[in-house]
Amino acid sequence: MDKRHLLSDQDDDPQFPGPGNAGTPAPDLPQGGGASAPPGEMMHNVPGYEGTGSGGDEGKCVPPPNPGLASPGRGPSPPERQWEIPSISEDFAKDAFIEYASSKCCYSSRPAKELLFTDLQAHNTYRYRLETFVESRKTEWDSVPYTGQVVDSYGSCVPAPWDIAVQVPAMFQNGKRAVQVPHTSSVKGCHNCLALGKSACQKCIASGWMQCWVCNGSGRRMSDDRCSHCNGVGRVRCTECSGSGSKTCHTCAGKGQLLFFINLIVEWKNHIYEFVPDKRSGFPVDRVSKVTGELLFTDTQYMVYPVVSFPDNAINQASQTAVREHQAQFVTTSRILQQRQTIELIPVTRVHYTWKEKTYIYFVYGAEHKVYTDDYPAKCCCCTII
Repeated sequence: MDKRHLLSDQDDDPQFPGPGNAGTPAPDLPQGGGASAPPGEMMHNVPGYEGTGSGGDEGKCVPPPNPGLASPGRGPSPPERQWEIPSISEDFAKDAFIEYASSKCCYSSRPAKELLFTDLQAHNTYRYRLETFVESRKTEWDSVPYTGQVVDSYGSCVPAPWDIAVQVPAMFQNGKRAVQVPHTSSVKGCHNCLALGKSACQKCIASGWMQCWVCNGSGRRMSDDRCSHCNGVGRVRCTECSGSGSKTCHTCAGKGQLLFFINLIVEWKNHIYEFVPDKRSGFPVDRVSKVTGELLFTDTQYMVYPVVSFPDNAINQASQTAVREHQAQFVTTSRILQQRQTIELIPVTRVHYTWKEKTYIYFVYGAEHKVYTDDYPAKCCCCTII
């Protein structure tokens, strides 16, 4: 079965990389956390940013201006050459098989050493890959404790999301960056503590006292003696707020005021389309992903043109499908920065051999000369093919 799928490289926890940018970096949160998702009713209207949600939402996706399918530049055609390569020699095939058998703890190496070759057949295949590197932008309201930062929301026009210059990282590498949108900041009282800088302690319900856990509030022990832990009072100072009944507001870090602003979240992703035609040789093509081959063709442009003259028409069709799908999928929601397509020749040799008058088959594939077989003739019953 053909290996044909659309992949999207994802980092588990993408970080904000460090290249410089022309926009204003988002201010850092204080240690221990701080405000991040202001309520919607506190946010003023900013022209061009209507509908922007708070940081607790997914953010408002901003499509690039004037989206449309641009005409790709016609890339170089694959050079006219003989693409096939001969099957490997018997010596290479035998050495690879001996190494394979030696790597298996329960395999005997006798078949690999004593085999008799009957036929070596080349079933080379190709791997086509299209990479589309895109940039997407979304906006969201954010806030941090106000500690005297510059407030720039007056007297200037707010730039549109795609007019803010942000330096692109290395091509075809995922990344993410937060940039504060200029002229959107303002200072408001903290909504969590009503601008007081403190909030009621929830553990003691703002009383500053808690019931003594030794005497359960009675002030006396089981022996009717006075409780030494609370001195007979039946209560002790709250350990959470040290008896004050209030705690420093975690939202504003005790400042009582918040700096509100719009964050521009810029994300770069490399989307990969990969195709390997199945030559119907009995070799599972999913194993091709674990090996390298010979790079036959590479084309890197703003937008590539589909391959049309490759000897294997399945590669031509895969290229046309990949280019069409990627452009249709990403051009309306993202900005395509660059595309790259490659074609690799993956050597695959099917080896027929006999051992103890029985016929067997194994495959040697990839530049690493890896071996695949599902009928090795001398292994213990506890072994399974991995």
